[in-house]
Amino acid sequence: MPKLSIIAWSGTADKLYPVAILSSAAAASGWDVEIFFTFWGLLSISKNFMQKTMEKISTDYSQFAGNMASAMQEAGLPPWWDLLRQAKEIAGDKVKIYACSTTMDLLKVKREDLADFVSDVVGAATFLERSSDANVTLFI
Repeated sequence: MPKLSIIAWSGTADKLYPVAILSSAAAASGWDVEIFFTFWGLLSISKNFMQKTMEKISTDYSQFAGNMASAMQEAGLPPWWDLLRQAKEIAGDKVKIYACSTTMDLLKVKREDLADFVSDVVGAATFLERSSDANVTLFI
């Protein structure tokens, strides 16, 4: 079965939506999915920060933030984290969402601070091993 591997390092909506949409599409197509949230991406999956990501967009595109929010609302697009939950509901154990242990230590994030859809806390070496057979690898 094909496998999608994503390193999610950004904590802005314009980057988190592609992570979630591609993961959902892959899960719906029967693919295995492995996502590694690190640095600002790790903060985006912490319970206290998730909602704030909807207000943030990359500075390169900040002038479009209002338009993007309106377009998503008009389209009825759920928050990116709901798309990840849906991917896990569709595919179960075929979708793995990992939090980076090193970044957690660096930013003082505890396991209980993370969203309920996080599968495990792993280091970079473990993620690389688990995703080494991916057909598609993305850094978003």
